[in-house]
Amino acid sequence: MAKILIRGGTPLNGEVGISGAKNAVLPILAACLLADEPVGIGNVPHLHDVTTFIELLGQMGVQLVLDDRMKMHVDPRTTSTCVAPYDLVRTMRASILVLGPLVARFGQAEVSLPGGCAIGAPLPRPARAAHVCRACFATVIGAACLVVRLLRRRKRRQCRGVVAH
Repeated sequence: MAKILIRGGTPLNGEVGISGAKNAVLPILAACLLADEPVGIGNVPHLHDVTTFIELLGQMGVQLVLDDRMKMHVDPRTTSTCVAPYDLVRTMRASILVLGPLVARFGQAEVSLPGGCAIGAPLPRPARAAHVCRACFATVIGAACLVVRLLRRRKRRQCRGVVAH
Protein backbone atom coordinates (compact mmCIF):
# COMPACT_ATOMS: atom_id res chain seq x y z
CA MET A 1 0.00 0.00 0.00
CA ALA A 2 1.31 3.46 -0.93
CA LYS A 3 1.59 6.22 1.62
CA ILE A 4 2.53 9.85 1.60
CA LEU A 5 5.12 11.03 4.07
CA ILE A 6 5.13 14.76 4.79
CA ARG A 7 8.06 16.44 6.48
CA GLY A 8 8.22 20.06 7.30
CA GLY A 9 6.87 21.87 10.25
CA THR A 10 5.95 25.01 8.34
CA PRO A 11 2.25 25.79 7.94
CA LEU A 12 0.72 25.78 4.46
CA ASN A 13 -0.60 29.06 3.11
CA GLY A 14 -1.59 30.52 -0.24
CA GLU A 15 -4.53 30.57 -2.61
CA VAL A 16 -6.01 27.95 -4.90
CA GLY A 17 -8.43 28.82 -7.68
CA ILE A 18 -11.47 26.55 -7.81
CA SER A 19 -13.22 26.22 -11.17
CA GLY A 20 -16.93 25.60 -11.56
CA ALA A 21 -18.41 22.13 -11.90
CA LYS A 22 -19.35 20.73 -15.32
CA ASN A 23 -22.42 18.97 -13.92
CA ALA A 24 -23.65 22.29 -12.55
CA VAL A 25 -22.94 24.56 -15.52
CA LEU A 26 -24.46 22.35 -18.25
CA PRO A 27 -28.03 22.40 -16.82
CA ILE A 28 -27.63 26.14 -16.16
CA LEU A 29 -26.62 26.73 -19.80
CA ALA A 30 -29.63 24.70 -20.97
CA ALA A 31 -31.94 26.67 -18.66
CA CYS A 32 -30.72 29.89 -20.29
CA LEU A 33 -32.88 28.92 -23.29
CA LEU A 34 -35.87 29.86 -21.12
CA ALA A 35 -34.72 33.44 -20.52
CA ASP A 36 -36.16 36.46 -22.33
CA GLU A 37 -33.05 38.56 -21.77
CA PRO A 38 -29.27 38.03 -21.65
CA VAL A 39 -27.90 35.93 -18.79
CA GLY A 40 -24.45 35.94 -17.17
CA ILE A 41 -22.89 32.79 -15.69
CA GLY A 42 -19.67 33.04 -13.69
CA ASN A 43 -16.87 30.55 -13.05
CA VAL A 44 -17.54 28.43 -16.15
CA PRO A 45 -15.02 25.56 -16.30
CA HIS A 46 -12.91 25.15 -19.42
CA LEU A 47 -13.74 21.52 -20.25
CA HIS A 48 -14.46 19.63 -23.48
CA ASP A 49 -18.12 18.90 -22.61
CA VAL A 50 -18.74 22.55 -21.74
CA THR A 51 -17.16 23.67 -25.03
CA THR A 52 -19.29 21.15 -26.95
CA PHE A 53 -22.46 22.31 -25.17
CA ILE A 54 -21.61 25.94 -25.96
CA GLU A 55 -21.15 24.98 -29.62
CA LEU A 56 -24.50 23.14 -29.56
CA LEU A 57 -26.29 26.25 -28.26
CA GLY A 58 -24.41 28.42 -30.75
CA GLN A 59 -25.57 26.30 -33.68
CA MET A 60 -29.14 26.74 -32.44
CA GLY A 61 -28.75 30.50 -32.74
CA VAL A 62 -27.91 31.40 -29.14
CA GLN A 63 -25.29 34.16 -28.86
CA LEU A 64 -22.55 33.21 -26.40
CA VAL A 65 -19.47 35.12 -25.31
CA LEU A 66 -16.89 33.87 -22.80
CA ASP A 67 -14.76 36.63 -21.30
CA ASP A 68 -11.23 36.35 -19.91
CA ARG A 69 -12.53 35.88 -16.34
CA MET A 70 -14.46 32.72 -17.38
CA LYS A 71 -17.84 34.46 -17.28
CA MET A 72 -20.26 33.33 -19.96
CA HIS A 73 -22.67 35.87 -21.44
CA VAL A 74 -25.66 34.09 -22.99
CA ASP A 75 -28.30 35.81 -25.14
CA PRO A 76 -31.07 33.28 -25.91
CA ARG A 77 -33.31 35.82 -27.68
CA THR A 78 -31.75 34.86 -31.01
CA THR A 79 -32.49 31.13 -30.66
CA SER A 80 -33.78 30.23 -34.09
CA THR A 81 -34.45 26.50 -34.08
CA CYS A 82 -35.99 23.80 -31.92
CA VAL A 83 -33.83 21.12 -33.54
CA ALA A 84 -30.56 20.19 -31.80
CA PRO A 85 -27.86 19.25 -34.36
CA TYR A 86 -27.12 15.52 -34.42
CA ASP A 87 -23.31 15.85 -34.84
CA LEU A 88 -23.01 17.53 -31.44
CA VAL A 89 -25.81 15.74 -29.58
CA ARG A 90 -24.36 12.31 -30.34
CA THR A 91 -21.09 13.21 -28.61
CA MET A 92 -22.42 13.91 -25.12
CA ARG A 93 -25.21 12.72 -22.84
CA ALA A 94 -25.83 16.18 -21.36
CA SER A 95 -27.19 17.42 -24.69
CA ILE A 96 -30.57 15.92 -23.73
CA LEU A 97 -30.83 18.84 -21.27
CA VAL A 98 -31.96 21.16 -24.10
CA LEU A 99 -35.12 19.09 -24.73
CA GLY A 100 -37.25 20.58 -21.94
CA PRO A 101 -36.28 24.23 -22.46
CA LEU A 102 -36.84 23.93 -26.23
CA VAL A 103 -40.32 22.49 -25.69
CA ALA A 104 -41.08 25.27 -23.19
CA ARG A 105 -39.79 27.94 -25.60
CA PHE A 106 -41.19 26.68 -28.92
CA GLY A 107 -43.87 24.17 -27.94
CA GLN A 108 -41.92 21.43 -29.72
CA ALA A 109 -38.39 20.06 -30.00
CA GLU A 110 -36.35 17.49 -31.85
CA VAL A 111 -33.25 16.15 -30.13
CA SER A 112 -31.31 13.10 -31.26
CA LEU A 113 -30.72 10.40 -28.71
CA PRO A 114 -27.50 11.38 -26.99
CA GLY A 115 -24.31 9.38 -26.86
CA GLY A 116 -21.11 9.90 -24.98
CA CYS A 117 -21.55 7.56 -22.02
CA ALA A 118 -18.93 4.82 -21.90
CA ILE A 119 -20.47 3.10 -18.86
CA GLY A 120 -24.01 2.94 -20.27
CA ALA A 121 -25.77 4.88 -17.51
CA PRO A 122 -29.51 5.10 -18.23
CA LEU A 123 -31.21 8.29 -19.34
CA PRO A 124 -34.23 9.65 -17.50
CA ARG A 125 -37.53 8.44 -18.94
CA PRO A 126 -38.47 11.23 -21.38
CA ALA A 127 -41.80 9.60 -22.25
CA ARG A 128 -42.92 9.73 -18.61
CA ALA A 129 -41.75 13.34 -18.32
CA ALA A 130 -43.58 14.26 -21.53
CA HIS A 131 -46.79 12.72 -20.15
CA VAL A 132 -46.51 14.72 -16.92
CA CYS A 133 -45.97 17.92 -18.93
CA ARG A 134 -48.98 17.18 -21.18
CA ALA A 135 -46.79 16.70 -24.25
CA CYS A 136 -46.79 14.24 -27.11
CA PHE A 137 -43.63 12.13 -27.18
CA ALA A 138 -42.35 10.03 -30.06
CA THR A 139 -39.12 8.26 -30.87
CA VAL A 140 -38.34 8.31 -34.56
CA ILE A 141 -36.48 5.05 -35.09
CA GLY A 142 -34.86 5.91 -38.44
CA ALA A 143 -33.47 9.18 -37.15
CA ALA A 144 -32.96 7.91 -33.58
CA CYS A 145 -34.29 11.13 -32.13
CA LEU A 146 -36.82 12.34 -29.59
CA VAL A 147 -39.67 14.48 -30.87
CA VAL A 148 -41.79 16.28 -28.32
CA ARG A 149 -44.74 18.57 -28.96
CA LEU A 150 -46.98 20.20 -26.37
CA LEU A 151 -50.62 19.09 -26.59
CA ARG A 152 -52.19 22.32 -25.41
CA ARG A 153 -51.95 25.26 -27.74
CA ARG A 154 -50.41 28.45 -26.46
CA LYS A 155 -48.76 31.29 -28.28
CA ARG A 156 -45.21 30.10 -28.91
CA ARG A 157 -42.16 31.48 -30.61
CA GLN A 158 -41.77 30.36 -34.19
CA CYS A 159 -39.46 27.36 -34.60
CA ARG A 160 -37.23 26.92 -37.63
CA GLY A 161 -36.76 23.23 -38.25
CA VAL A 162 -38.58 20.11 -39.29
CA VAL A 163 -40.27 18.11 -36.57
CA ALA A 164 -41.80 14.71 -37.39
CA HIS A 165 -45.58 14.39 -37.06
